[in-house]
Amino acid sequence: MGTLNVIGVASGKGGVGKTSLSVNLAVSLVKRGHKVMLFDADLGLANAQIALGCPTEFNFSHVLSGEKTLSEVIVTTREGVRLVPGASGMQEMASLGTQASVGIVAAFSSLEEPIDYLIVDVAAGLSSPVLTFMQATQRRFIVVKDEPSSIADAYGTIKVLMTDYALDEIYLIPNMVDSQKAGQNLHRRVNDVCRRFLDKSVGYLHSITYDDSMLSASRVYKSLIDHAPGGNGAQDFKRLATVVEALPPLSGASGGVQFFVERLLAG
Repeated sequence: MGTLNVIGVASGKGGVGKTSLSVNLAVSLVKRGHKVMLFDADLGLANAQIALGCPTEFNFSHVLSGEKTLSEVIVTTREGVRLVPGASGMQEMASLGTQASVGIVAAFSSLEEPIDYLIVDVAAGLSSPVLTFMQATQRRFIVVKDEPSSIADAYGTIKVLMTDYALDEIYLIPNMVDSQKAGQNLHRRVNDVCRRFLDKSVGYLHSITYDDSMLSASRVYKSLIDHAPGGNGAQDFKRLATVVEALPPLSGASGGVQFFVERLLAG
């Protein structure tokens, strides 16, 4: 089993392509030979199974109710991603407290299958589950669009993670930008504010340029990687995967609540 990497994907607000990024990064890493699990941790409005065209009979609500074990609700998508489906349209799932969220993180320790990457696609905003899940990952990707409300909410999310929770390994992923240069400029603007007011920097990996195939991919319930593999968006996701792959492994566990904490300690 290779080194386990746990990545949380968040955004300050909805509608910036967070789930699309999680799904396409997962598929890209699978195509590069990795064993990838995607946890749709937007527990109230889960939609990763829709984006992957993988209808699921059971989801995480059945795990919390005790009807199913975690391993019983996991499905394999046609691309080879191991998907842990969240629930959709369930208010009580969206408003879980910290203790319940910690229990969800701990439940992953029961899984014994080999995993190289766990990608945790959290809900938009800063609810208790979002903050618990982001603390429980090793690296945090914040998805942002180049529009004022998205930038403000992304900065707010970064500020809370950095100052209130003292988290590091936070990276900004500009999405739906006009060019790589535009994405780099967007990162620079946000990073300038972080350095000025937080005295800390937010990392940068790669930007995802706008691709109108994204909409047609969602209409046919496919990842962009499978729907339009030659397009600029798919190429960006593939490059992002290679950059993520090249990140140095983070050894051990932080001592807090973490996904697969036993594996991280053993590693």
